[in-house]
Amino acid sequence: MVEYTAAPGLEERTVVMVENKSSAEWIWKVSRALVLVVLALIGILLFAWYWTGPQMKIQSGQTQALMETDSAEKTDPHYTLRRIGSKAKAAIHLEGSYDDEDENLRDRLEWKNGQGQAFAQGGFRLVDNQIVIPQTGLYFVYSQASFRVSCSEGLEERAGKLLSPLSHRIWRYSDSIGSKVSLMSAVRSACQSAAQADTLTDGQGWYNTIYLGAVFQLNKGDNLWTETNQLSELETEEGKTFFGVFAL
Repeated sequence: MVEYTAAPGLEERTVVMVENKSSAEWIWKVSRALVLVVLALIGILLFAWYWTGPQMKIQSGQTQALMETDSAEKTDPHYTLRRIGSKAKAAIHLEGSYDDEDENLRDRLEWKNGQGQAFAQGGFRLVDNQIVIPQTGLYFVYSQASFRVSCSEGLEERAGKLLSPLSHRIWRYSDSIGSKVSLMSAVRSACQSAAQADTLTDGQGWYNTIYLGAVFQLNKGDNLWTETNQLSELETEEGKTFFGVFAL
């Protein structure tokens, strides 16, 4: 505050003047405070990233691995059947096997439980190569037979295969019926044509698959089995030839 006094003879008057604070100084203080706040926030974010960044990368990698595994499962030919069967109270899935060197098994396709994708639950049994139904009810019955037929052999053998179709059938025996009945069957041509067969070289062949599947009302104790021709042409690698039933 500055005080002024008038000269003698003049009316004395006191004038008080107040100096205003500089607005620039006030803006500078506010700016400095904001900068400090921003720097503090950046420090907190960097600290959080340091601790959570690696974990997020690990979780991201695990998620990607799970997605890749799920994608691979969906390409599995048994994926849909396994998912449906896992939700069923009773289900059985069998893998096909054929051994032309065993005289006792040379005339039939043998079904295996407990190997590969094969399983049985809910009272299903495999007895004498036949599936035994545990309870009366609705069931989905299915089977697939895969073939690889060589059409580039001698003229006589080739002609025979051109005329002999591939067939696959599911039979049922029920005490209520008293005899066996055919549930499902299908037939496919072994080789498409002689002209196309001539273009094949040794070691090549025609690939064909017969798939059967439908819903049936079955009784407790019913027996189901399959009948397949041209057994020597069957492909019995895992996932190519199978037989199963599950309750609805």
